[in-house]
Amino acid sequence: MTTNKNECIACTVNNCAYHAQKENYCTLNKIQVGTHEMNPTKAECTDCQSFVSKVDSAL
Repeated sequence: MTTNKNECIACTVNNCAYHAQKENYCTLNKIQVGTHEMNPTKAECTDCQSFVSKVDSAL
């Protein structure tokens, strides 16, 4: 896991393996944003497809 924050990507998902831990940023250089809806119309319809659970990354 990288610990350098990317100030261009704010993130509050603490259980993601790429979260900067001490601050609410991502440590990736870029992320992939996608959707789980056929016709997304709200922010809730979008997903960070770069998300990796801390639990899964430890396996």
